[in-house]
Amino acid sequence: MADNRIYNFSAGPSMLPVPVLERAASEMLNCKGSGMSVMEMSHRSKVYDGIIKETEAAMRRVLSIPDNYKVLFLQGGATTQFAAVPMNLMKSGKADYAVTGNFANLAYKEALKFGDIHVAFSSKEGNFDRVPTQAELDIRSDADYFYICANNTIYGTEFHYDPEAPAGVPVVADMSSNILSKPVDVSKYGVIYAGAQKNMGPAGVTVVIVREDLLGAYPTEKYPTILDWKLMAEKDSMYNTPPTYGIYILGLVLAWVEEMGGVTAMQKLAEKRAGMLYDYLDSQDFYQAVAETESRSNMNVTFRTGDEELDAKFAKETAALGMSNLKGHRSVGGMRASIYNAMPVEGVETLIAFMKKFAEENQK
Repeated sequence: MADNRIYNFSAGPSMLPVPVLERAASEMLNCKGSGMSVMEMSHRSKVYDGIIKETEAAMRRVLSIPDNYKVLFLQGGATTQFAAVPMNLMKSGKADYAVTGNFANLAYKEALKFGDIHVAFSSKEGNFDRVPTQAELDIRSDADYFYICANNTIYGTEFHYDPEAPAGVPVVADMSSNILSKPVDVSKYGVIYAGAQKNMGPAGVTVVIVREDLLGAYPTEKYPTILDWKLMAEKDSMYNTPPTYGIYILGLVLAWVEEMGGVTAMQKLAEKRAGMLYDYLDSQDFYQAVAETESRSNMNVTFRTGDEELDAKFAKETAALGMSNLKGHRSVGGMRASIYNAMPVEGVETLIAFMKKFAEENQK
């Protein structure tokens, strides 16, 4: 790491790969010989047309997206998709949700405005410390779709399998916080969407990957035009001005992922980083890991000392040492280390070394 760089453990916006930032800096004033920054560039220009098309092509390569899926670059964050999902998919007025954390719960509450929403599973009683097994999912055969949040940043849990729904019920997944961290069989999902600010780029871009036969599944005349996936697909994400600079950075991130060996290499790194932290947590008794073992996230590791004052001291001391944003989410407390693709292994090593020292100094 450069001398003036810190290890940013934020849940998002998060670290970006240094080579991506350096490439963006080198092209800030003159991108691709245009004589201007991408920030200044018309989204209708020939140069930008090349940027957005290559970004889509790279996304398709990296995630092995089948040809019968559309890739959309939208705005409004994942939160906007909480409404867009039922708006575009709810034909009969029924949908099923796995409520495994804060964002899944928010999506569920938004969907309630649209129809009959059934909770196929909830881990609320255990303070969202786990995700369900396939056998625990209670999915109606006549639901218009089944919804999951694939990784739960606040509670540190993750689906490590592709949930299956009854025949004809598409699975919808919010993958905002683990997309690009491992291979995904896109064909097992009807819709995948993700906000960019964890693993893909800066805040402002939301990627929606949707199977073509689901476009126009429900007439959307009474809903906002900007949320209509079919229209956005027909306009190649250009119905209005897209988040141009964010899409450009996403393209650079995808190029970096490919250079690193693709999502298979990202998965190995993710498992290495998370494994180091969980192995340490399991080897001692000063800190307690929050999530159940089988549901532990490779992206967000949650833990605590059991003493709120010590937790606050931990966050303060790590920040002073160049390890930022280790304070747990305000709703659950404790600590949270978000270790997305751009986090170097050295960052985790530095954190563990501090954790050992802090435990020695504060053991009661």
